[in-house]
Amino acid sequence: MFPSITLAAAALALLSSTLAADTCNGHAELCSRLYSNVTFIGAHDSYAVGDGLADNQDKNVTAQLNDGIRTLQLQAHNTDDGVHLCHTSCSLQDGGSLEDYFKSVVSWVSSNPNDVVTIVLTNPENLAVSTYSSILTSSGIADYMYQPSSSQIALSDWPTLGELVDQKKTVVAFLDYQADFTSEPRLIDEFSNMWEDAYNVVDASFGCSVNRTSGSPSSQMYLINHYLDTSYSLGGTQFWIPNQDQLNVTNSESGDGSIGFHVGNCVSLWGRNPNHILLDFYDAASNSPFNVAASLNGVSAPANTVTAGSGATASVTSGSTAKVSQSSLNSSAGGEIQLMKGLWIGAGVMFAVLGGVGRVLM
Repeated sequence: MFPSITLAAAALALLSSTLAADTCNGHAELCSRLYSNVTFIGAHDSYAVGDGLADNQDKNVTAQLNDGIRTLQLQAHNTDDGVHLCHTSCSLQDGGSLEDYFKSVVSWVSSNPNDVVTIVLTNPENLAVSTYSSILTSSGIADYMYQPSSSQIALSDWPTLGELVDQKKTVVAFLDYQADFTSEPRLIDEFSNMWEDAYNVVDASFGCSVNRTSGSPSSQMYLINHYLDTSYSLGGTQFWIPNQDQLNVTNSESGDGSIGFHVGNCVSLWGRNPNHILLDFYDAASNSPFNVAASLNGVSAPANTVTAGSGATASVTSGSTAKVSQSSLNSSAGGEIQLMKGLWIGAGVMFAVLGGVGRVLM
């Protein structure tokens, strides 16, 4: 009898080891780690790629994922051509259709089955969740999405990365507003399960106080908005653009205003690491963000080298791109404003684009 029990136990152990993924997000150690106990580096407004006023990244989503970005933040807006990824207004910045973006993500995750990717979808127009459901299906991303068993998941009840990989459900998606577990359980209610600290900050104190949540912060994951903005006013409209002059400081590993500085503030308040760290132009400081995440996760630093894109390179080398002077912005409506990389846009045109928005979020 005892040999049979021993053989059964050995068979069970063999089965478990066969099912378990060898590596998860590049490290064997992370396979046994709960999703809620891992730190991921993310791209704020991942779709907003370019060197224009409302852009936050200079590499497309495929390049972002190749570099090591594992959290993708998006902003969805309804247009005559379906749901598009736009920055406050599709007249200001249009990053293309949500369906096409999801197809790019699907192409990447299907080729990288051992990597878990998070999507944080913001819904400023409060579009019905049914609007998104059809896009999840048509893009193919629905096949890869994790579906929890309840609308609120305790920190200890999240699956491990290994379980997500084994189940081929390597996309975890959150919706900030209008989530409905009954009709679309794959879009997880963000603020019932994760809180965020302040966004659009213009000073580098990064205090890590709770800014948005609908639950108890102590029992939720949390996301920090680690990007520094510059605020301007034009015709009574306030708007924010990335502070590119400070990117090499903001995206660095340590020092005042750095990623490490922000994380340290958070850990001192909450006693645990952030789960997601959103950055503008994440590549401005090469591997620094990913080195921070590796340290927080207790794994080795990534072997690949992240190279800066055009926007990030310019901000670090010249320290003068993307400067928009306050005096210029406050000048007459017919005056010209010098924008990123020498782009000139009439203030009258700018006012026409931004007018009526009231508070333009960058």
